[in-house]
Amino acid sequence: MRAKIHLESALKKALDTFGWAWPEKAVIEPPKDKQFGDMSANVAMMLAKEARKAPRAIAEDIKEALSADPLIEKIDIAGPGFLNFTFAPSFWQETVSAVRDAGEDYGKSTMGNGTRVQVEYVSANPTGPLHIGHGRGAALGDSLVRILEKAGYDVEAEYYINDAGRQMLILGGSILYRARLEKGVDVPEPEDFYKGDYIADIAREVLKLHPDLLDKPEDEALEICKVYGKDDILDGIKEDLAAFGVRHDVWFSEKSLVTDGKVDETFADLTASGMGYAADGAFWFKSTELGDDKDRVLRKSNGDTTYFASDIAYHDNKFKRGFDLVVDIWGADHHGYVPRMMAACEALGKPGGLHVILVNLVNLLRDGQPIAMSTRAGQFETLKDVVDEVGSDAARFMFLSRKSDSKLDFDLELVKQKSMDNPVYYVQYAHARICSLNKKAAEAGKSAAPVSPESLALLDTEWDMEILRLLDQYPDFVEAAARAQSPHMISMYLQELASTLHRYYTNCHVLSAGDDVAAARLMLLDCVAGVVKNGLGLLGVNAPESM
Repeated sequence: MRAKIHLESALKKALDTFGWAWPEKAVIEPPKDKQFGDMSANVAMMLAKEARKAPRAIAEDIKEALSADPLIEKIDIAGPGFLNFTFAPSFWQETVSAVRDAGEDYGKSTMGNGTRVQVEYVSANPTGPLHIGHGRGAALGDSLVRILEKAGYDVEAEYYINDAGRQMLILGGSILYRARLEKGVDVPEPEDFYKGDYIADIAREVLKLHPDLLDKPEDEALEICKVYGKDDILDGIKEDLAAFGVRHDVWFSEKSLVTDGKVDETFADLTASGMGYAADGAFWFKSTELGDDKDRVLRKSNGDTTYFASDIAYHDNKFKRGFDLVVDIWGADHHGYVPRMMAACEALGKPGGLHVILVNLVNLLRDGQPIAMSTRAGQFETLKDVVDEVGSDAARFMFLSRKSDSKLDFDLELVKQKSMDNPVYYVQYAHARICSLNKKAAEAGKSAAPVSPESLALLDTEWDMEILRLLDQYPDFVEAAARAQSPHMISMYLQELASTLHRYYTNCHVLSAGDDVAAARLMLLDCVAGVVKNGLGLLGVNAPESM
């Protein structure tokens, strides 16, 4: 971050002396190959048209203008005019001051400028316990909220409770069926019902509260089972998410959209804008105006509203609550629904206001063997079972170790291993290793040096420079993860930082160095521990002091 800021400022001043404006497509970034230096810029090539000069000639002018900068050690020109910059060691050494001064706020920025963002995630039907697939979406959503807030956005986390529609009727019928079996009533098995043992447990609880349940009219008994089942399962979901370290600020009821008149309000808005109309006793969304192959029915001729109607009304409600951007996290099986919802948001006057992140399947394995999962059939590993077995930290880190739209193999036995092959252990051990080193240092009467020009100057090896460069990049990774809405970028950064730390530990004998050098290196490693803890916090993972 400091490197990019300093270089951009220096380049803009240089361009001003030549009367050249900063090109819109100019990019400053670390080169792919470290041998080319610390940072690379394409600004000379972007200026060729305006300056009416060859890019290499422009690069030579810029190189000459920056030659007196004491923080830039070397400038090379490569290829058609790329500028490669190598910073002086003194520049990188000041990274320690930046990390120390910011403390827990290191990586925090104003990039979001207070933009109001709503992130909706998990939103699983309250028809059964959360499974491991829900866990991946939960970790992703919760981490994204943390990252966006770190980058200066005003974020609200929401869970959409699907407490209306056919799935709720099936849940109520499933519980009533099991209640009848519990009482010895011989009834045929329903065609479509939830079969898990949890349904039988709920049925027994309902019978305790309503001993006369089976004497009540069918509709009344069904409603009792549906409401109790929904509430009981939702309470379990909230407990599981809390144990997983997942936050939701708002729990929004789908049912409230109808009872509060939000669906009718949205239909009126669509009619007024010309995007909704009545025909054949039904109400339609004119989606063909926005590229769909046919218009979509929102209210059927029998008066029932469709899922799509609820979804449009829900997003209309989101925007009316004042959010500038709405982020939905869905399972990858909903990919075909994305264009339709994008079109609906455009019809609501919010083109570009919705961003959908798709979460691909999790293949749950044990010693390489797949574990079948099906909520309806009652065969699944619940999120609670997985967290109880491997821990919240390991589960969250693994969920966030890859981009969300890629499939993930989650082997329960591998994740439990305390070895360097386990990525979460690898990163957490970096923090624990530094804490352990600090204890050994204290026993030997040594401690981290205070930040001073003298102590910073002792961080002069290439191993020191490698760590300092990485520490400087952390704020860039936070902003990039927020911009791309991709928490896995933080996971990747932490694995690289941990790898660098472990190499440093092997190659730089901290405590056996001279007292001043040891103190300077302990000072540097304190910064590494702070950034590892900071980054793990964005993933919702703890940074243990011992392992």
